[in-house]
Amino acid sequence: MPKSLSPSPLSPGLAAWLYCFHILLLVIYNPAAAWSHAPRSLLSLLPSEDPALSATVLSQPSSSAIAVRESVNITSVTTSLRSAAPAATHSNEVGFAFRDLSRLNHSDLAAPSNFRQQMVQRATTAIVILSSLIAYVSINSLVRTVNPSAFIWSAEDKDEARWIASSHSWFDRKACRWLGLCGTAHYRAARPRFGQHKLVSETLSPGESNSTSWRTFWSNGGNLSDTTWDETERSRREIPDYIFRYAPLVHLFSGEQFWPGDIAEHLYHTTPTLNYTPIRSQQDHPTLQDLNQLNQFQEGRYIFLTSNDDVEDRPSWMEGEKNIPEPPEDGEVAQSWADWDGRIDGNIPGDTPEERAKWYDASQPVQDREGNMTPDELGYLNLEDERVRDELRKRYGGEPIRTEGTGGHSNAPAVLIVMDKGNGVVDAFWFYFYSFNLGNVVLNVRFGNHVGDWEHCLVRFHHGKPKALFFSAHSAGEAYSYEAVEKNGERPVIYSALGTHAMYATPGIHDYILPWGLLHDQTDRGPLWDPLLNSHSYTYDYDNDTLLASTLSPDSPTEWFYYNGHWGDKFYPLGDHRQYRFAGQYHYVNGPLGPRFKHLDRRKVCQGPDEGTCVIKNYIGEHTRAKRWLSTDPGSHR
Repeated sequence: MPKSLSPSPLSPGLAAWLYCFHILLLVIYNPAAAWSHAPRSLLSLLPSEDPALSATVLSQPSSSAIAVRESVNITSVTTSLRSAAPAATHSNEVGFAFRDLSRLNHSDLAAPSNFRQQMVQRATTAIVILSSLIAYVSINSLVRTVNPSAFIWSAEDKDEARWIASSHSWFDRKACRWLGLCGTAHYRAARPRFGQHKLVSETLSPGESNSTSWRTFWSNGGNLSDTTWDETERSRREIPDYIFRYAPLVHLFSGEQFWPGDIAEHLYHTTPTLNYTPIRSQQDHPTLQDLNQLNQFQEGRYIFLTSNDDVEDRPSWMEGEKNIPEPPEDGEVAQSWADWDGRIDGNIPGDTPEERAKWYDASQPVQDREGNMTPDELGYLNLEDERVRDELRKRYGGEPIRTEGTGGHSNAPAVLIVMDKGNGVVDAFWFYFYSFNLGNVVLNVRFGNHVGDWEHCLVRFHHGKPKALFFSAHSAGEAYSYEAVEKNGERPVIYSALGTHAMYATPGIHDYILPWGLLHDQTDRGPLWDPLLNSHSYTYDYDNDTLLASTLSPDSPTEWFYYNGHWGDKFYPLGDHRQYRFAGQYHYVNGPLGPRFKHLDRRKVCQGPDEGTCVIKNYIGEHTRAKRWLSTDPGSHR
């Protein structure tokens, strides 16, 4: 080729790259022409000083065959190819192998057509995937700009921008912002046992000894002696005997890892922080008597009791093994909790609409409670389509249920808050505290861990008779009539779920939110806990926001109840190696608020909105689930 017409010499690597890029553009914009242009493109890019080699490139490489488009003398080309075959390539150049065009057959000529179809299919697939990704990112960006509140599904989402910015990885921030995959490098598959247990000496905070001084927090309530109370004051603090007669028992899960905790010990191992900034030293422990003083910082709304230890080290105070209920010395066999069969299939004796109207809504005026309220308005379910399993209909066949006496003593105290709501309606709230909530697992991914966990059971009485119970579960829960639930003697029995401590009426698997049991709780007949053996009891006047220690525990402190902040850590930043978020669900979430924010003034037994219907089940089957209430806004209730 004349020098004036030859292109500038290119290195073989750069020439190959330009050639591939050129073919890629053809694949995207005109796949059908990609193959036919490939040889000509290669000729224009590859440098060569040998005219014979240039002529052979116009022909077909050894991998396939193509009909020559130019008017070429086949004999001369064939001769040229034969002579070029043994030629050696330079050490830094691309070599080509050729074959005799006289040996072409029909299959060789058909290959270009098949190859072209494959190229078109692959290009189409790539374009569809790329277009879908671009469309998703574009729509996501548009919606976030127009309606950012649509992406706020939890309290944690309100700090979205700062949370994402906490990551040190540019890739992680972008993947989180546009694809919803946050902290993928931090992900670890869920294991049967959470965390890595360390020795007690290794989990103690700097300068902190394994002290039990926190035990005195409960005995310095400042209420002096009950002998100083007059009759009026004593009546405000007295709790009726029937509250304790029908106090619930709790079956903890046999394989539980995080057992009941003591809030006094919990305070000893935490440091108050304003969001992520400590406002006290680790040695300056908050106590049950001064916890409400933290409300001076932005009214306590952004205060978090942050663990002094890494939760994934499983510190002993957080696991609470010393608080496992101790069984009584002499176990006994209790009678079946249902000695008749008709209650599931028929109405509960005495549970008429007229009778239920008297206690169903505590705010309803007495004169209006005898009105014509429909069964739906009173929380009845239509049981015509209910098919309760035979074992439930027979109430476990009437066979004795083996229990360990009336339950065991735990070193972790329960908290009882009693409210008189007038007209014979009294609500007894039993609160149970755990220092850690272990979230559930979905597709081998664990979500919803948090430090601190408050669960509760409400028993509603009307003129001293138990009428209904509410079991809390995941900021929601379910309500049952007293006759429907399992009982040990006259005391209702609750089942606490593994890890989450959600409360249920039966042992077994309890799925929620997601279908096919992807997300579920598990309960069984583990250690039986009797909160009566160790509890602190109070009376509460909601209208005056006054909590009083009862006559049974007159020295119990009350200041802790008025703390407005969270009982655990603020959800960890994205830059923390323990944190990740998939599908909008965080591995670690905020610690919970205290009992004061559990809708204590509820008109109905359910924790949900007072305006909604509170379904009260007269059975404990799982076939038709009552509505699970969404969590209420903590700011709407004291």
